[in-house]
Amino acid sequence: MTDATQPLAEIVIRAAYASVVEDDEDGMLFIGFAEGEEEDEPYCLFRQALAGGPVWFEVNDESFGAEDAVEQVTQDARGLSIAIRPEMVAQIGWATHVRVRIGAECESVDDALAALHDMLGVHFPL
Repeated sequence: MTDATQPLAEIVIRAAYASVVEDDEDGMLFIGFAEGEEEDEPYCLFRQALAGGPVWFEVNDESFGAEDAVEQVTQDARGLSIAIRPEMVAQIGWATHVRVRIGAECESVDDALAALHDMLGVHFPL
């Protein structure tokens, strides 16, 4: 049975790892959630210039990503629900929602969630 307040996710990432990486050379901040450490394992990634500006969001491959694609992020006991702006669903593989399930064993999740709150501001309210 589904909780009527939560939309069904069209893509689900079962995050075993979370990360926050500041790339000073390129001037970018990366926040990611991944099922594993291999390149072919499911992930989602948020990217923004260290100076601020639009946030890039991608799922599983750079070709399924876009700037300003995230409409809203909500958090519950099971993880994150990422709502995609309706006009951007084609760029995210026609997904309207991405669900990131965060288990108790997910590494570095607290740092990643704090950084994501800072990055997304009003799009990820506390």
